[in-house]
Amino acid sequence: MANRTPLYRPRSAVDVLRIPLLGRLLKHPRGRLLLQGPFFLVAVLLLIDGFTGPSLASRNLATVAPWVHYRGLVIIALLIAGNLFCMGCPFTVTRTLARRLSKRGRRFPKVLRNKWLAIAGLFVIFFLYEWLDLWASPLLTAWVIVGYFAASFVLELVFTESAFCKYVCPLGTFNFVYATAAPSQIGVHDANICAHCVGKECINGSYAPQTTIRVDEIPVASGGTVQKEVVHSPNGVLGCGTELFPPQLKSNLDCVYCLDCARACPHDNVGLFIRQPGRELHQAGAWSQRWDVSLLVIALAFMGLSNAFGMVPPVFDLMDWLRETIGIQSEFVALVLIFGVGNILLPFGSAMLAGTLSRLLTRNGRSISLRHTVAAFAPAFVPLGAGIWFAHYSFHFLIAPLSIIPVLQEFFGQVGDWARFSAAPSAEFIGALQVVALVGGFAWSMIIAQKAALRLYKRDGLLGLLPWALLLLVMMFAAIQIFGMPMEMRGTDFMA
Repeated sequence: MANRTPLYRPRSAVDVLRIPLLGRLLKHPRGRLLLQGPFFLVAVLLLIDGFTGPSLASRNLATVAPWVHYRGLVIIALLIAGNLFCMGCPFTVTRTLARRLSKRGRRFPKVLRNKWLAIAGLFVIFFLYEWLDLWASPLLTAWVIVGYFAASFVLELVFTESAFCKYVCPLGTFNFVYATAAPSQIGVHDANICAHCVGKECINGSYAPQTTIRVDEIPVASGGTVQKEVVHSPNGVLGCGTELFPPQLKSNLDCVYCLDCARACPHDNVGLFIRQPGRELHQAGAWSQRWDVSLLVIALAFMGLSNAFGMVPPVFDLMDWLRETIGIQSEFVALVLIFGVGNILLPFGSAMLAGTLSRLLTRNGRSISLRHTVAAFAPAFVPLGAGIWFAHYSFHFLIAPLSIIPVLQEFFGQVGDWARFSAAPSAEFIGALQVVALVGGFAWSMIIAQKAALRLYKRDGLLGLLPWALLLLVMMFAAIQIFGMPMEMRGTDFMA
């Protein structure tokens, strides 16, 4: 029998899912569709315009929406609220269908259950963006969207966990990393309730082909237990696709904010809590001390630099030098070399060098492995990396913040009012905003790095910090230098 006696005492932290109306909407069995529906519609419009619309990038939804507006909004959403774009991801709309069709799948190959594939995916998407000029090709962008839908559906169909989201998707990987700086996180009100929960529906879900009923004995704060009826049925909810157990969550890494854990929990014990922004970045042990996780975070910050470098004049001088001096005539080979150095060799080599120097400069450094050393300082690259990406994406967004309106007007057969919607902030304002983001990100990164150094090296903390501080400082000044140059205004053309 069901018992409506409260199962716990809510803690003082603010749970967004307890906010009247908003919480009810988010926890509704179809609550995720409130976000996925509009995003799915947008994806359909992008495909239609990409395949049938004008070839001019600045007048096509398929290029303007993703490459100008989405990128600017996603980094803002990540820092202000959390991983909202994964919550509303249209590519996982077919997840339920794939799950129902597959009924049971196999585990993703163990050798691939890490972030190496995600690092490779980020490298490939940034490389293709530059080599194929995706920002200038509505058709190719539309095919990228089709590829995302196909990959998501097939991987959900074949494997038991959401392998596409957790191990493959470049967009999701980007969101995972910078959601670690967000002021929100999935958690539970009472871990004791989770300990006595039999079915662990937050992970396993409450979906079943045939209706079954179970009764859990759950302790209450006043003493004793209550009986809670748990129903599994065809109308049940899928569990966590990335296999995260809410009472053990220390980080936003791998969390897509789908809220299926909260919907599936029969004890109303899972919440979306407001926290100190970036709390996990300051806490030892919040992340797994694995090479793939650490190097992903560091490499993504460097990718922000190389991605921006690909849009300023020196990159063309460098390609001319490679052609005339080294004899590399192929643009493909030249870009592979440039991006290989900037996105792989530099971040990996810099991390190894900084970690090695920290160990050599401190008395107890050699007793700490290089892997643990790099893992301790890797979170420090999140704020500066976020600042770099914000500086880049905000530039493209702010030079044409209203360009989507005339593009939509033309899509629906009207005359685009380009003159009216060409307003943009001044170049001085955008430049100042970029510097604030970079300096602020650097300052936050230094605080995190300092805490890591003191934690590892105690009195030698300053010496252990020096290599990492120098690396972060060089990255910040490199970013300021890059964003101080004329940058290609891709995807916008009010004179067209």
